[in-house]
Amino acid sequence: MPCELCGRECKGGKEAIIDGAKMFVCPDCMKYAEGVVQQEPVRPSSPTQPQRAPLKKTLNIERDIYKDKGMQKELVTDWNHTIEHARKKKGLTREELGFRIGERTVTIAKLENGDLRPSDQTIAKLEKELGIKLLEDVKEVPTGSQKGTQAAFTLGDFIKTDK
Repeated sequence: MPCELCGRECKGGKEAIIDGAKMFVCPDCMKYAEGVVQQEPVRPSSPTQPQRAPLKKTLNIERDIYKDKGMQKELVTDWNHTIEHARKKKGLTREELGFRIGERTVTIAKLENGDLRPSDQTIAKLEKELGIKLLEDVKEVPTGSQKGTQAAFTLGDFIKTDK
């Protein structure tokens, strides 16, 4: 087997730690090793009883990932126009608004054009500076997957077949 450090074929090599990595090295390269990896004794397994990993019991629980991550609010649909309208109402230029909230003028322009979605931190700064609300509560949308409800029509209900 070749030495992983110098590349030479070696017969008496060992696994050693070199710069934090476990490597197979020849006796000549052993001088660079920080430590030798101790081989654990191999225990013979009985052929009649194969070793199996314990089975994990999984529960099929339906949960809302948005609520788990604290995502109960979403950006309003016309957020870019809301920002621009509020800025003009306060009599601020893009440069002045950017200075007040710590953003570049180009960023304010991209926000107002709808080319850039504001980060959560920028949303908070804009809401505070302009006195507007850019986040709204997430509306529940029924998905039809609730348990205990009767299923709606499927595509198969509308297909006509010749008999």
